[in-house]
Amino acid sequence: MKVILKETIGSLGIIGSEADVANGYARNYLLPQGKAILATPQNRNMLKQQKAKFEVQIGKERKIAEEMAERLEGVECKITAKVSEEDRLYGSVGVREIISALADQDIVIEKRMLLLTEPLKTLGRFNVPIRVYKDVEPEITVEIVSE
Repeated sequence: MKVILKETIGSLGIIGSEADVANGYARNYLLPQGKAILATPQNRNMLKQQKAKFEVQIGKERKIAEEMAERLEGVECKITAKVSEEDRLYGSVGVREIISALADQDIVIEKRMLLLTEPLKTLGRFNVPIRVYKDVEPEITVEIVSE
């Protein structure tokens, strides 16, 4: 089902764009929540009229995202973990631990924003990207040290 987004949704697109989604997702979530409208010819004409308003909204969102990216760029967080004699972690450091360490520094991000491909299982320094907005991905440094 084709819909026109009324707000930016990370996995689908930015405000004002058309997206092809599953019928149930559109009927049960996007349309009732007011996050999208059906992509009919009438709604497409309305979209063209409101294009300037959407562009202003996109500009505001991008500016806020870039400011947040500036604050996040170069942030370092240190995580202590138990290690064996071979300097291997007993467990691993995942998204939850990184978000907790950032929260201790008064930096609040959502789980889905952290682009950690796999849990960290060794000591050292790692660069982890954070998706703040489409094409805005600053990197933070995560240092894992032994207890």
